[in-house]
Amino acid sequence: MTAISMGNRAETGFDLLRLLEPKNKRGLHVSETKYFPLSGEIIEGAHHLTQRVYYEDTDFSGAVYHARYLHFMERARTDYLRCLGVEQSALFEASDEGLAFMVHRMEIDFKAPARMDDVITVVTRTGKAGGAKMILEQTISRGTQLLIDAKVIIAVVNRQGRPRRLPEQLAYQFLAKGQENSAK
Repeated sequence: MTAISMGNRAETGFDLLRLLEPKNKRGLHVSETKYFPLSGEIIEGAHHLTQRVYYEDTDFSGAVYHARYLHFMERARTDYLRCLGVEQSALFEASDEGLAFMVHRMEIDFKAPARMDDVITVVTRTGKAGGAKMILEQTISRGTQLLIDAKVIIAVVNRQGRPRRLPEQLAYQFLAKGQENSAK
């Protein structure tokens, strides 16, 4: 890349591009933000998944479109399972019945909007796991500001979509393994 003279200092074109790079609300260049584990991590018994809000997530006003929060929460629930060592495809193929999770009910309180380029964190924790359902509590925050508070009731079903009991070992993973992982 060609060097461009800027007063006493020679800068490459990359440096010049950096000067033009947009800054977030805190005055940091977008590339200065922290890197997070791809599937999130379990901290103090709760799964934390950090994501960036993109243009495609927003409506005409620049705020996140309400239905996109469902995408953020679904992705977090999937990665929560991954961090617990649960592979959904293996569960579905296991045994004669198979096992899958389906959202049965969701209660969402929208507290404040996320906006394009915001870095948000989806926190997922297990409230209940047993019988033919699980209750997951999810929040979405921007820094310390709570944006979304949700309660998700998950039905445990077989391959035909009929209710089935959550195996005890799997219930243990949801209820206790998160605590074990957070102690590491």
